[in-house]
Amino acid sequence: MEKLRIVFMGTPEFAVGILDTIIKNKYTVVGVITAADKPAGRGQKLKYSAVKEYALANNLYLLQPTNLKDESFLEELKSLNANLQIVVAFRMLPKVVWEMPDLGTFNLHASLLPNYRGAAPINWAIINGEIKTGVTTFFIDDKIDTGAMILSSEIKIDPTENAGQLHDRLMHLGSETVIGTLALIEKGNVTTTIQKDASEIKSAFKLNKENCKIDWTKSALEINNLIRGLSPYPAAWCIFSDKDEEWNVKIYDAKTLLEGHDLATGTMICTKKEMKIAVENGFVHVLSLQFPGKKKMTTPEFLNGISFSNQAKVY
Repeated sequence: MEKLRIVFMGTPEFAVGILDTIIKNKYTVVGVITAADKPAGRGQKLKYSAVKEYALANNLYLLQPTNLKDESFLEELKSLNANLQIVVAFRMLPKVVWEMPDLGTFNLHASLLPNYRGAAPINWAIINGEIKTGVTTFFIDDKIDTGAMILSSEIKIDPTENAGQLHDRLMHLGSETVIGTLALIEKGNVTTTIQKDASEIKSAFKLNKENCKIDWTKSALEINNLIRGLSPYPAAWCIFSDKDEEWNVKIYDAKTLLEGHDLATGTMICTKKEMKIAVENGFVHVLSLQFPGKKKMTTPEFLNGISFSNQAKVY
């Protein structure tokens, strides 16, 4: 059995959950690599990544390279004498980095590969109405999320859960899968499966303002899936229009009602406690939302301070 000396690479909270499990399972982490500090917020103060916060709190050796091909960084990485590297939600590595350790570099990806390669696998699984997803570990190669697979683990997607809730469940599942992968590598029992490309493979495109906007001409289910898949971050959005005014509004939670009606798509119907939007096959009930300059509110809280006319609509 080979003693593992691990370098861990990651940035967001999802990666912290995996790193914490590795540490708690008594594996030796000789270094942590994370993103450089970035200015954030109105004051543009430097913000640490979640992984950096964890590394500092646990006295782990930390590197924050801006250029992964920089000679001084490569020398420092080599000096850690790691024989394995683990990547979770970091960035694409140059070959000189992923080839460095004797036992290779493996990545944990939050999907059942080869489906949902890319930046936002958790979000797109919900947006596309999948009933299951999972995590996969694989050895990194020179493309994105295409390497030889080691282990995968599957879970069902609850039809009411949002991306944040699925994120947390996948973080726990990912932690277990990484520990299972480490046990195989430690014992020299790894067998891999080559990913097979096919035309029907689904992608996890990077989220942007355009693909986060609600298209009210779609079905109630498709709209609700988009809202769930983007909640709590970055959030689905649309434009509220009433009395010659318009607002960009984020919607965090909704439910659907399938029934016939003769209203125009996008018509908004409000009572003092309820807001529903007419779509082709029914209504989307908005349960929580955020108006510009306001905090996130439940619909009854929001409607307590604002009212809309009968001409109000969304698009």
